[in-house]
Amino acid sequence: MPDDILKDIESEIIDSTEAAEAFRVKYLGRKSGKITGMFKQIPEVPPQERKALGQRINQAKQRAEARLAAFEASRAPRDDAPHAARMDRTLPGRLPAPPGSLHPLTHTLHDIAQVFEGFGFSIATGPEIETEWHNFTALNFPADHPARDMQDTFFLEPDRVLLRTHTSPVQIRALVAEPPPVRIIVPGRVYRNEAVSYKSYCLFHQVEGLYVDEGVSFADLKQALRLFVQAMFGDDARMRFRPSFFPFTEPSAEVDIWWADETLPQKGRWLEILGCGMVDPNVFASVDLDPERWTGYAFGMGVERIAMLRYGIRDIRAFYENDIRFLEQF
Repeated sequence: MPDDILKDIESEIIDSTEAAEAFRVKYLGRKSGKITGMFKQIPEVPPQERKALGQRINQAKQRAEARLAAFEASRAPRDDAPHAARMDRTLPGRLPAPPGSLHPLTHTLHDIAQVFEGFGFSIATGPEIETEWHNFTALNFPADHPARDMQDTFFLEPDRVLLRTHTSPVQIRALVAEPPPVRIIVPGRVYRNEAVSYKSYCLFHQVEGLYVDEGVSFADLKQALRLFVQAMFGDDARMRFRPSFFPFTEPSAEVDIWWADETLPQKGRWLEILGCGMVDPNVFASVDLDPERWTGYAFGMGVERIAMLRYGIRDIRAFYENDIRFLEQF
């Protein structure tokens, strides 16, 4: 029994990785290994013989393991082996690694934040997985608003939580957490189930802005955005306000920037970069603030589109393709 297997173990030839694996399976395999099988037979022998039998089986097992260890040791490079065989490939290379750089979206987010911090805004953050109440209901979205449909929103069943479609839910969280005055920007990723094109993507970055106090007016909003555009694009940048509609602001507007393009007959085109407006009284009511006392403005801008304008990038998809030739330019 164990003595016979011990002799077999000593006589086995282990001269390759395949032979070592076959040896392991033959003697130490969990299902059909000979030594494993002997351990299973211990309960069948008389109690007074079990200890001695177990010791002999353990001796055979230890010898089999020692033979496998000896084979592995014989394959390790020796101190006197050629340098190439002893080289540790986990060590860093001798040549310096090429320096990395910030992604153009990171550059743009930093510059946007720096402008508004100069206006007295602080930075707030919130979760990317939101409740339907924070993302829609508290922001005055009617129950039948199309933005609630699956065509626009990524819902996470079964709890009706979702990937936020804008950073505006942090506006609600900020107004619930502390009383006005509130002056914040909220940079972050947002997600929408949209058709992908040169100017639209299924995820993008947005900066929400919110200023709530007594006596805040639409003129304050226009002045802040005009100064922002001049800081980002220069004093000669062309911008326009267009009347629009958003459930959480009234009145509402969109802001476009002129995108010069000599290939077009009109030498350029307008590109929307943000939506804005005065906070709707229903939003104040949803967070228990008196709309007769407090007024405020809000805006939400797309970081990718601003980066496209600043760097002359014609397709939003370039930001997410991880093409090193594109990234090396920044």
